[in-house]
Amino acid sequence: MKTIGLIGGMSWESSKTYYQILNEMTRDRLGGLHSARLVMVSLDFNDLEPRLRAGDWDGITAILSDAARRCVLAGAESILIGSNTMHRVHADIAAAAAGIPCFHIAEITGAALARDNRKTAGLLGTRFTMQAPFFAEILTSHHNITTIVPTPEEQDVINRIIFDELCVGVITPESRTIYLDIMQNLQTRGADAMILGCTEIEMLIKPEHTDWPLYDTTRCHVGAAMDWALDLPDGTCR
Repeated sequence: MKTIGLIGGMSWESSKTYYQILNEMTRDRLGGLHSARLVMVSLDFNDLEPRLRAGDWDGITAILSDAARRCVLAGAESILIGSNTMHRVHADIAAAAAGIPCFHIAEITGAALARDNRKTAGLLGTRFTMQAPFFAEILTSHHNITTIVPTPEEQDVINRIIFDELCVGVITPESRTIYLDIMQNLQTRGADAMILGCTEIEMLIKPEHTDWPLYDTTRCHVGAAMDWALDLPDGTCR
């Protein structure tokens, strides 16, 4: 198995999910006492969140590029950026990773949607992910999938729950109901699948909570890295 590098801490709540899924998929494929070969650089999200609010993408790029270089120096043979939002600067992080694979979460999620013949997907995530074009453009240009986002008012609510609750490990039935209502609105507007486009949302919304097809970007992201690490065909680890 090849070694995967994870840039985590954005937030650490989602990083523990990455770690768990990486090891579960390793166990399921290799059996026995096998665990994932990993290198992780865990960042302090408190250093990044103010830069997000200020739109300081140069500062964010510098921090994540340094993390990618540290992963490589520690022996990583590929990179996972453990945050949807931070994929806005994916190209810069990939460049800092010295030519090793740096899996793009939107590209991988788009491929999963395309394999299942999805045409229109609702996108839930941070305000930055829902408003910035990087996620939707990849789905449209590479996979011919249309993306529908919540209304501005709904985006504010989604974003608040992510940062005020999910990032600090708070899960409430009330917030789950709010998310499910917003997802219902997206379905009414034509979505035939839902992208859980923030690595914390899978803590709140799980397949047992709805009949809609859910595409958890964290699981898609990890699955692609595991396919690569174990030399398996694309889409094997899901």
